[in-house]
Amino acid sequence: MELKIYRSKEEELIKGCRGRNRNAQRQLYDMYSSRMYGLCYRYVKDSMEAEDVLVTAFMKVFDKIEQFKNEGSFEGWIRRIVVNESLTYLRRNKSMYVETELEQADREPNLDNLSDHLEAEDLLKMIQELPTGYRIVFNLYAIDGYSHKEIAEQLGISENTSKSQLSRARTYLQKMLADNDWIANQKFSNHESAT
Repeated sequence: MELKIYRSKEEELIKGCRGRNRNAQRQLYDMYSSRMYGLCYRYVKDSMEAEDVLVTAFMKVFDKIEQFKNEGSFEGWIRRIVVNESLTYLRRNKSMYVETELEQADREPNLDNLSDHLEAEDLLKMIQELPTGYRIVFNLYAIDGYSHKEIAEQLGISENTSKSQLSRARTYLQKMLADNDWIANQKFSNHESAT
């Protein structure tokens, strides 16, 4: 029953936004902004810049809301706009460098000592530490569900480059996980900054 009420409210807000109703726009922003901010932050990595990207993305949502044909998920439609705006921001600010040189891993990660309990917050912090190109491809593929073909088109790279970036991102994350001190250091530094 709650899902039906939620969808009805969403449809009402979409209709209001199509009519350029400021109150409906505000409510729609409030409904999705926290989730979409998290999405922006995964790509942009700086909280103030992520907020700027979020605002710009929502302005595009409101400008293009007529293009949403009530087919599929409205949230999914918004997510695409937010991801595209994040990538546009990175391109514009020249901070999106996709590494293309083949790097050799200096050692195979030893995954035997990993804790069975990795919190989502820890994983997101690890993803934020990936080099920019690795992070972008990992986010697009592993988290946001884009195909290598779509990633290649979005970033202006080959599908093979996308695949190699993903592979390197996974290797990088495995090395970080294998480093027993990584999570402990993160928790310690967070504790230190809180005191």
